[in-house]
Amino acid sequence: MVYNRWRQRVPAWLKIHPLELPGRGIRHNEPLANDLSMLAKALARQIGAQLTPPYAVFGHSLGALLGFEVVHALRAFDCAPPLALCASGTSAPTLREDRERGYDQPKSDEALIADLRKFQGTPEHVLANEELMSLTLPVLRADFLLCGRYRYRLRSQLRCPLHVFAGKSDDVSAGQLAAWADETSGKFSLDMFDGGHFFIHEREPEVLRVLMQRLGADLHQSNADASSNTDTASPTPLSAPAAR
Repeated sequence: MVYNRWRQRVPAWLKIHPLELPGRGIRHNEPLANDLSMLAKALARQIGAQLTPPYAVFGHSLGALLGFEVVHALRAFDCAPPLALCASGTSAPTLREDRERGYDQPKSDEALIADLRKFQGTPEHVLANEELMSLTLPVLRADFLLCGRYRYRLRSQLRCPLHVFAGKSDDVSAGQLAAWADETSGKFSLDMFDGGHFFIHEREPEVLRVLMQRLGADLHQSNADASSNTDTASPTPLSAPAAR
């Protein structure tokens, strides 16, 4: 998992905590989720009591949409808000209908493999490995259904900074990315990287550098705001739950 690798490549002030989803990894015996909003609420309940501010939420692709819903669910549970939400590799939740058309029904194995080829992130020898694909395709099918059946719900804006990361060659328009700004009353940033949908692998050092710059600035501002309200404020390590 990319986030486990990131743990070894970020400074001590940033601690990454990958979130394992049902049906994957150590939770492989659990049924795969089929409702993104319900999954977000379950994850929010799981991590809500453990969160100690400041923390940020990062997600790529489906994980970005899931992270967005998790932050809303945490707010509904009266949890402390995040320092920032980082959404990577996907369009804003209000502009997904065209992108997800046809994804609300289960795809065949052949169609899923064609999608993997389109995203250009899976080597051909992996696609040709029937045993590996038999384990991967059910999870991928569930991921597509989570996206395709997702329905945006209008709620009050988030107040935290919202940082968007995207690949210049990915199939997401500038307008679909910029529309993320409508989801927060806080500051907004958009960083573009060379590469396609899996730019976080292709440009990993650059992505991590920019991510640390964005979160470092948010943490500095948070500490500055705290120091204006107390005589003894000090920098706090930042925790970053990461949705896959």
